[in-house]
Amino acid sequence: MTGVKHMKWWGWGVEGVGFHWQDKPAFRPFVQKAVALDVKVPPSKPIAFEDLTVPAPILADELRETLERIVGLGYALTDDESRVVHTFGKSIRDLLRIRRNELGRVPDIVVYPADEAQVQGVVDAAAEAGAVIIPFGGGSNIAGSLEPIPGEQRTVISLDMGRLNRVLEIDEYSGLARIQAGAQGPDLEEQLNSKGWTLGHFPDSFTHSTLGGWVATRSSGMQSDKYGDIADIARGLRMVRPGELVVLRPLPSTSTGPSVREMIIGSEGRLGVITEVWVNVHRQPAVREVQAYFFPTWDAGLAAMHEIAESDASPSITRVSDARESGFSLATRKESKGFSAVAQNTLMNVLKRRGWNLDDMCLSFIGYEGTSKHVSYEKRLVGSIVRKHGGIGVGKGPGALYDQKKFDTPYLRDFLLDRGAAADVSETAAPWSKLKSVYDNTIAAANRAYDELGVHGWIMCHLSHSYHSGACLYFTFAFKHDENPVAQYQVVKDAIQQAFVDSGATLSHHHAVGLEHAPWMEEDISTGGVHLMQALFDAADPQGILNPGKILSRGFHAAPEEQASAAAAPAAAAPAATAPARKPAAAKRSAAAKESAPESTSAPESAPATAE
Repeated sequence: MTGVKHMKWWGWGVEGVGFHWQDKPAFRPFVQKAVALDVKVPPSKPIAFEDLTVPAPILADELRETLERIVGLGYALTDDESRVVHTFGKSIRDLLRIRRNELGRVPDIVVYPADEAQVQGVVDAAAEAGAVIIPFGGGSNIAGSLEPIPGEQRTVISLDMGRLNRVLEIDEYSGLARIQAGAQGPDLEEQLNSKGWTLGHFPDSFTHSTLGGWVATRSSGMQSDKYGDIADIARGLRMVRPGELVVLRPLPSTSTGPSVREMIIGSEGRLGVITEVWVNVHRQPAVREVQAYFFPTWDAGLAAMHEIAESDASPSITRVSDARESGFSLATRKESKGFSAVAQNTLMNVLKRRGWNLDDMCLSFIGYEGTSKHVSYEKRLVGSIVRKHGGIGVGKGPGALYDQKKFDTPYLRDFLLDRGAAADVSETAAPWSKLKSVYDNTIAAANRAYDELGVHGWIMCHLSHSYHSGACLYFTFAFKHDENPVAQYQVVKDAIQQAFVDSGATLSHHHAVGLEHAPWMEEDISTGGVHLMQALFDAADPQGILNPGKILSRGFHAAPEEQASAAAAPAAAAPAATAPARKPAAAKRSAAAKESAPESTSAPESAPATAE
């Protein structure tokens, strides 16, 4: 046993934890209306692991023996389960394929180095053997950043960083901490909290993702308004490359040419393996509160968030959901009884008397941290802005529940998958002046895709992560799929992503590129930007062994043989692997989605326990 924690191979999180709806009376009718699915339908039974078709490893005895010498016999694994766990992340595409026994190319060996010297040994051995290295953190990625390129003929090594999980030192005077890259969110926060510190970085994947993964994918957290995105938090790092080590000291700012730190942040393993990160840390706040508010409309909520960003207030969380997502949130509540039920009914009656259409109502959460005096001051500032835009505060009870349950949402996706519905997310960022048109265009594009497929679909959104010049919009979409769910998903995903870039937004705010978003890179950063980035990857990794094919490729829109060819192409041919024109490909996939496919294997049952 390696001692490293992993999520279950067929879904999110740990065995024995799952979503259940029986104590949420509004949930069943909501899902029926949203995606024409009756959640009372019995879930599909799981495919047994032994029924998976796991290809034999492509691994020379000499390389296996070398890796075993470097990390130790018990830390170089070739068993089927270890290899399957390290094949995918947790995107809807990943889960659909694994439940349908469509594994594709699987890593040949999984290694667990204990320290940086062993990481260097593994990377150097891979370079000498011409093998592929894919760094692995918590396995939570949803952009296709972890899987080997289809058709890859070289040995693929999954380098699991889970044993490098310690906070090594804290520079208390500077507010900096040096942390190993394999530390998962709960573990590093526990170590920091024990000394009175916090990183303040809480992405949705917090419970199952790592510091190195956050840096490699340019992660953002729920409290980024206060603490910054990971690109702001990470000040220095160490990264292993074939034959050398990159060391960046934790400096507050530099003027030393193009930023190597910025090149590495978001590089998804294509430049090397991150082993340590120096990060900004903060003293734990004396007071932490998440207050809930209602706004009469989505436009009012957006305007309020914009004004808060321009004001002297500096909350840790600024989040507002559109009416559809607000309805979803209310539908996932447990049944209210006694005084709580009376209070809720009273509030709704008050809002009706004010002339609110409750179907348009939008729920907001705003977080405050600091001394008691500072939090009171912030709440007064924000409260006046909320009232100016017609909103009303409803206290910290709903906010406390949000804070408690914020990491449980992915379990709901597994629950829906078990019952034949696909649900996923796409997020973007745009200037304040473009946010409303990005929202409108994306909703319209998704609904056109649903009509094209002939399915009853749903899309909802919230604003999060406010900045001086704009904000992140985070969309969740779902539909009841047929026997060809991946092709159907691609039609909807394409429509949403294309709406982003056509509306002046980015292809992703914090979920990274991987293979999922690679086809839009040229539209996002320009042809010249793609060529510049490709030149960096070619020069840094002329062998093409460091997580090849991610970020710059045709991604999932290329045939397997094209993906493998692009990944193995020499540096001179690399520009040809940039993104193709998007819209004709989308039309082809739409037609493909309507074609029949072989029936899938059975999906796993939802776990008997609850996330609550």
